[in-house]
Amino acid sequence: MASCTLSSLPIISNPTNSSSPTLPWRLNPHNLATSLFGRKLSIRPSSSRRFVSKHRPAIATVLSSLPTLKPERASSEKTPIWSARAIKSFAMAELEARKLKYPNTGTEVLLMGILVEGTSIAAKFLRANGITLFKMREETVKLLGKSDMYYFSPEHPPLTEPAQRALDWAVDEKLKSGENGEITATYLLLGIWSEKDSAGHKIMASLGFDDQKAKELAKSMNEDIVLSHK
Repeated sequence: MASCTLSSLPIISNPTNSSSPTLPWRLNPHNLATSLFGRKLSIRPSSSRRFVSKHRPAIATVLSSLPTLKPERASSEKTPIWSARAIKSFAMAELEARKLKYPNTGTEVLLMGILVEGTSIAAKFLRANGITLFKMREETVKLLGKSDMYYFSPEHPPLTEPAQRALDWAVDEKLKSGENGEITATYLLLGIWSEKDSAGHKIMASLGFDDQKAKELAKSMNEDIVLSHK
């Protein structure tokens, strides 16, 4: 039976990086031979280029505005902008839709997004009135059911018509108020409530939200919580 013998090769550690040993530069190509085929193997000198693991930097998608059915607003300087909390609530809503494997971002997941973001006046008001994220998810599944386990939502599930109208309602109401500042998550929440036939409205009503609570919350539509950093 033929045997294969390999000559030992000295390993020289890189002084600048002890954890990455490299082959010596002056390696004799005749140092390595095999008796299995009766031929000598040639080895080229190792490259001085180090093998460095390339880590791709994390890329975050930042939304500057929310979708609208009125394209003229996109170029208008008079159109108010959404607050950071409202934009984050929208981003979390898309994520909730994907978790539930829903094909669209509806009013029900917009509500979940507000609760997931959690720091806005709207989110605090909902929790103070017993409307939690867990209850919202539970009621959503009861009302809309579960999606097919083999279905995967798109990265940005498109808005349902009621959800889009809720966003536009929020912008319209901000413009009507004549108040300066941003469109807060409270506008978004009340926009959802304005869609009487939407899943979000029905779920809020089933959890005890009503017109009286909506009027109470409307008093703080133009307010937002200011985080103090000490």
